[in-house]
Amino acid sequence: MDVLSEVLKAVKLDGAIFFNGEFSAPWCAVEPDSCTMASYLSVQSKHVVIFHLVTEGHGYVRVEHDGTPLPLAAGDIVILPHGHAHRMGNGPAVAPMNSAQTLSRVLSEGLKLSRFGGGGELTKLICGYMTCDPQLSRMLLAGLPSIVKINIRDDAAGRWLEDTLRYSVDHAEASGPGGAAVVAKLSEALFVETLRRYIAELPPAQTGWLAGVRDPGVGKALALLHQEPARPWTIATLAGEVGVSRSVLAERFRHYLSDTPIGYLTRWRMHLAAQLLRSTSKSVAEVAGDVGYESEASFNRAFKREFHLPPARFRANSRSGRAGAAVQRAVDSAASKLR
Repeated sequence: MDVLSEVLKAVKLDGAIFFNGEFSAPWCAVEPDSCTMASYLSVQSKHVVIFHLVTEGHGYVRVEHDGTPLPLAAGDIVILPHGHAHRMGNGPAVAPMNSAQTLSRVLSEGLKLSRFGGGGELTKLICGYMTCDPQLSRMLLAGLPSIVKINIRDDAAGRWLEDTLRYSVDHAEASGPGGAAVVAKLSEALFVETLRRYIAELPPAQTGWLAGVRDPGVGKALALLHQEPARPWTIATLAGEVGVSRSVLAERFRHYLSDTPIGYLTRWRMHLAAQLLRSTSKSVAEVAGDVGYESEASFNRAFKREFHLPPARFRANSRSGRAGAAVQRAVDSAASKLR
């Protein structure tokens, strides 16, 4: 039972590598935030997650205006899950290059090797991004810090993934048809592997959704709820499937997620429904059935409690752009309850 995989299916990650760089010390670059990236990628309706893989050398990364640099070494991957603007570099302070000003050129050149810097120690980077549904991804990304750093060279699987990605990027121009798709899938695998390792390294006392995934009982319960959200679950049937008592499941669930299993399921159903209302032409009754409601009236009441709008008006406002900020505030408020 793999809850992370089930959630990633719903979030629908799409990955790409956009930069293959070789920097020589001293160097410094200011990297744009996800909104700026989205404007260049024509994916304004998606959330953009930026990541960097250090394949050689050293450096640092820090979120702009944070002031706390994080050291980087070969094999480190850093993910900016919330899309913050950030600064990277190596060596003495120098005037930074503003990467936002060169994004059009970088994107147009594909994975052609770019060089920059003062001629000293080399730092090689492969940079990419993931796009995902902005609402459904909030639950997955909410518990993450502004920067996630994981080294993937500590076992054979991580080294294989890095070596394969490096080879594919270095030979992208000569790879023929399908080469870009291979690189994209490898970047998605790299992102998922980073999340898996981050979850494995969380301290025992950590709470929240990602920590709950690691707990045997809560993780299995979450996987079942995400695998079959439309099933008529009760706390008794869920506890029976998990193999624990109802009281133990309820206590563990509340410890990690500050919610009941059925309360969590209801909110997840509403977010799935919001995605369907935005992205399909299904009727409200069909959407209700897809997320586990036999009665359209009961679905309407549950949806309005979550988003403060009935489903039909939510769809109309989302598609027309009217009251877009109000819709987004409602979605953000509801998503925060899933963390």
